[in-house]
Amino acid sequence: MTSQKVREGRADDYQRWQDKTNRAAREFEGFVGAEVYPPGAGEENEWVTVFRFSGMDHLTAWLDSGRRQDLLHEAAGLFDGPPRQEVLQGGTPAQQTPEAVTAVISHEVRPGHEQAFLDWQERTLVEQEKAPGFMGSELFKPVRGVQEHWVVVFRFDSREHLDAWLGSDARKALLDEGSKHFASYDVRKVGSSFSGWFQFDHGKGGNAPPNWKQAMSVVLALYPTVMVLNLTVGIALQKLTIREYIGLFLSNVLSVSALTWLLMPLVNKALAFWLVPGRCTTRRIQVLGTGVVVLGYLVCIGVFGLITHQIW
Repeated sequence: MTSQKVREGRADDYQRWQDKTNRAAREFEGFVGAEVYPPGAGEENEWVTVFRFSGMDHLTAWLDSGRRQDLLHEAAGLFDGPPRQEVLQGGTPAQQTPEAVTAVISHEVRPGHEQAFLDWQERTLVEQEKAPGFMGSELFKPVRGVQEHWVVVFRFDSREHLDAWLGSDARKALLDEGSKHFASYDVRKVGSSFSGWFQFDHGKGGNAPPNWKQAMSVVLALYPTVMVLNLTVGIALQKLTIREYIGLFLSNVLSVSALTWLLMPLVNKALAFWLVPGRCTTRRIQVLGTGVVVLGYLVCIGVFGLITHQIW
């Protein structure tokens, strides 16, 4: 992940150069994807680029390549100061919501303070979980010979909630406490949460809900989606006499799109108290969440029974 301050008036030139760089990266073995995140409104003209590779060897081959060095030399006049770069090994996609925002904080941990820093991060996470809009956190350890900093990535459901946490008294107190463990730290904001149906990594073991909870949650969103499509798009396709296998394909495209970008983010947010491993810590919450999902099933069945006039 690279962040670069682009000179005033050079944003268009930078975007053309970045597109060229992305195309060059695609030619390298192990390339998975590239994402570019522009600065938020009213913020410094700092652009963040994320390159994803399938392995560390593939990533370092790209980072050390002559092709990349030539591109960096070509763009020397576009940037105000040198770029800042972190290599994050591991991690998983994040829950996607349109307004979500990510903060990336890199720490230069003092030698011998690694365990104390980890303990401090655990205390910080406990306070973060109390903050409105908190969605999850991931900790990335240094990668020997490539990345020396410890990097924490955490997400909030809006920039307002992120800014409230960054400026909170609780965080200031934690920074005062933790300052003896790291020599410096750097904060960057990325106007995205990156993507996926489930992601609740809080640095406490598993980073997603158990399979049975995932299945129950998907059914809660999938059943009404399929029913609505059957009652609307399905009927329309029948009238158009479109072949069944084509109609099924179109229905699948619509249902998956609705789940990914609309319903699953809503379900995840509503059921976070039950889905997030770090929050569902008591039997009462376990039973309550399960009951809420079952109640949702019954409501959906009742509503569609009335709509289709098949209530018995």
